[in-house]
Amino acid sequence: MKRFGHGLVLGKFYPPHAGHHHLVRTARDRCETLTVLVCAASVESVPLADRVAWMREAHPEVRVVGAVDDIHMDLDDAAVWDAHMEVFTAAVPERVDAVFTSESYGEELARRFGAESVLVDPARTLHPVSGTAVRADPAGCWDHLEPPVRAALARRVVVLGAESTGTTTLALALADHYRRRGGVWAQTRYVAEYGREFSEAKLAALRAEWPGAQWEDVSFTTDDFPLIAETQNAREEAAARVGSPVLLCDTDSFATTVWHERYIGGRNPLVEKTADRATHHLWLLTDHEGVAFEDDGLRDGEELRPWMTDRFRAELARTGRRFVEITGSRSERLDAAVAAVDELLATGWHFTPPLPEKR
Repeated sequence: MKRFGHGLVLGKFYPPHAGHHHLVRTARDRCETLTVLVCAASVESVPLADRVAWMREAHPEVRVVGAVDDIHMDLDDAAVWDAHMEVFTAAVPERVDAVFTSESYGEELARRFGAESVLVDPARTLHPVSGTAVRADPAGCWDHLEPPVRAALARRVVVLGAESTGTTTLALALADHYRRRGGVWAQTRYVAEYGREFSEAKLAALRAEWPGAQWEDVSFTTDDFPLIAETQNAREEAAARVGSPVLLCDTDSFATTVWHERYIGGRNPLVEKTADRATHHLWLLTDHEGVAFEDDGLRDGEELRPWMTDRFRAELARTGRRFVEITGSRSERLDAAVAAVDELLATGWHFTPPLPEKR
């Protein structure tokens, strides 16, 4: 099989999928060096920087560069081709020996680069997927997506509430509900509350020095909370990369801002910034009414539950986060939560259309 010096793969990667990755890997194996050029139009809703980062992660052994290309495609218009080539050659000024595509325009693109055209699976038999299909139905194409794209597209749902209001019970039940749907949904992940793990470790460390220590003897500092928030974010990101189109989280870094108020008083700007960096799509606020307080050894705030519920509600509303209050019996709460998550999923992903193409 013929090998080449410098190969080129060019595309929108809006978003990248298994067909794109097969194309890149095929080209990589036949070239001494390979450049992947990601071209994004300003009207498209996935930033160029994200697409470049996703392709670099998937293909660390090749060079990935990006360019903004706001020119519509018309395969029969020489002037349009010339305008595109200005963009392409500015991003990739080096000599190109081979252009790898799965598209009908591959021959003309290669000719304009003075390169050889190599077609790879043009019938899409190995990976029956396209960017159009992914944008129309990400969940239906989920198995064709790499971890960073899954993480970006997963709908992240947070269950939060005051102490002993059933947040963990509800989050676990939701995760189980979606796993039972099968298919890609069987991969649904649940992210536990890191703050509880952190608290257990604090109590265990105190008891190592003082065996009789109880929860009320544990103290927090304001510096504990940025660590809790950052770790929560990191664990959510890791779970989203390997999970289904929905991720269930038992509290989040936003909730940590209110827990800081609860234990320290006031706000911590570092926690606020960490919360703002996280991407979530729906919050389910568990009401304290009708839920008996259970002291599991890490709780001491039964009388604070109404205040906590009010603070969560107020902060969710103030910051414009989408939330639903969850009340009633355990089964009623699960039914309401499933309805809210299904409504979120039904709204879809809202990719803006790419620039029109005339072929």
